[in-house]
Amino acid sequence: MASKIVVIGDVNCELREVFTKLAKLHVRQGFAFAIIVGDLFGNCSTEHELDEVSALLKGNISVPLPTYFGLGSRPFPTRVIERIEAHDEVCPNLYFLGRRGTLKTAEGIRLVALGGVLESDAKSTDKYHPIYTESDARALHGAHNADILITHQWPKGIRTGSKVALPDNETAPQEAQCIADLCSTLQPRYHLTTSSGFFYEREPFFHLPSEDNPDAKPLTRFISLAPYNNSSKQKWMYAFTLDPKAPLPLTLPVGATASPLPFPQTKRKPFSSQRESYHRFAVDSDDHHHQRSRKRARGPPPGPDQCFFCLSNPNIATHLITSIGNESYLTTAKGPLPTSETFPSLNFPGHMLIIPFTHSPTLNSISDAESRLSTYNEMQRYRTALHSMLQHRANGTLGAITWEVSRGNGIHIHWQFLPVPSDLIRRGLVDAAFRVEAENLKYPKFESTGAGDPSSEPGDFFRVWIWDPPAEKNQEEEGFGEKGWVGSEKTLLLPLDVAFRFDLQFGRRVMAKLMELERRINWKNDVQSQEQEEADAVAFKESFKDFDFTLEG
Repeated sequence: MASKIVVIGDVNCELREVFTKLAKLHVRQGFAFAIIVGDLFGNCSTEHELDEVSALLKGNISVPLPTYFGLGSRPFPTRVIERIEAHDEVCPNLYFLGRRGTLKTAEGIRLVALGGVLESDAKSTDKYHPIYTESDARALHGAHNADILITHQWPKGIRTGSKVALPDNETAPQEAQCIADLCSTLQPRYHLTTSSGFFYEREPFFHLPSEDNPDAKPLTRFISLAPYNNSSKQKWMYAFTLDPKAPLPLTLPVGATASPLPFPQTKRKPFSSQRESYHRFAVDSDDHHHQRSRKRARGPPPGPDQCFFCLSNPNIATHLITSIGNESYLTTAKGPLPTSETFPSLNFPGHMLIIPFTHSPTLNSISDAESRLSTYNEMQRYRTALHSMLQHRANGTLGAITWEVSRGNGIHIHWQFLPVPSDLIRRGLVDAAFRVEAENLKYPKFESTGAGDPSSEPGDFFRVWIWDPPAEKNQEEEGFGEKGWVGSEKTLLLPLDVAFRFDLQFGRRVMAKLMELERRINWKNDVQSQEQEEADAVAFKESFKDFDFTLEG
């Protein structure tokens, strides 16, 4: 059953006014409970503040419903600590969550709280002192999950990928990596905290699915409340409805983004079918093919928890993911063919993978026709958005190709996207390069595609789309249509027999030769550091954000 919950920012000892307002609202709304994030008591140094505390402890200020509070940045008054120690509550309906703690409410809602400010060298174990350590944060990982996470500080990187700006002349509060790790681990439905003088609500963000529920999309809503009675009239109270038994969503709400918080690294036993965890986003790896053959010899192909492209794989490289849609997601390629210096108009490689959520070797093998078509359409929508980004950045000097290897004995279908100098396309060299390489390898000849549903193309095949952008001088004529910069496009299809031995690096090999990047044919020859990968992903997202349809609000 869903429960109404109300959250309040820093109260700073304005107890009578806040609880009076809360009582009036509670009569109309019927809240299950309230949460106070940040400082309930403030400095408690003025005569007014001392009188407020006295009135609360004497019962002259009534708390109208069960209310939970934690630590902010200021210590509690001694009288409040003594009352908690003696009665486990400050007064009827007012409960302390501890410096760190977990609690399940009568409604079955799981709260996890970590109060105070991070001090790495803190020696104090006093649960009322407004500090915490990294070990305090790690200890809460054992809670495994939370409906609501309450912290005083923000998680590090929480604004990454967000379009929500801070109010003018405001700066983000102090952020902590251990808070980010805690949020990633617990995947709370709500993460509540405070800001010094403003309200901030980020777009919901998407966590990795769990192994036992790979289709679900865990979402966190991050909300930071302003203090009560703040001068800029920012929101200090927030209400929402929560059903702890509600299933995780299967689709993403409009505007949701990928999680800005990297999943904390843990030591895991390597899978027998994956010798190297970073094959997760391997580009046309020979090892992928050989390991698949060995796996087939022993048993069925890997499931979603071991698949290189499934979000339920616990070894997933989350820092490579750049956008998540409803049916598919976009990621930078590990060991990209170009580098961040290959294309002067870009400051990132631009070699991308478009990957459907559905664990299927081919699009045609997705049994539900509606799901298959919607997946294909969204993957094409990513291509169109990438084309528009290239046109904006390169002004007609870069086209693109996208290739797909569709084989019934594969593991997880995906498309690879690669920027290409448009001069090579217009001179017919890209088309010729694919045809010549196929002829040299004694492959079948390329064919034109049929007129039917492209998402259900039958049989095994290699497919490549060659996109020629509108030339700069022709942009006014060709224009920016509903589907982005239109330009022109050619599709080549290479049919493959089921038993045919096909080089999985065919697409990369052709383009490496054509673009004079032969030394990078094998992605493992130039594996980047994680720092380089992260820098490329951040640079791409910054350029793509205006074209990323998943961010539309």
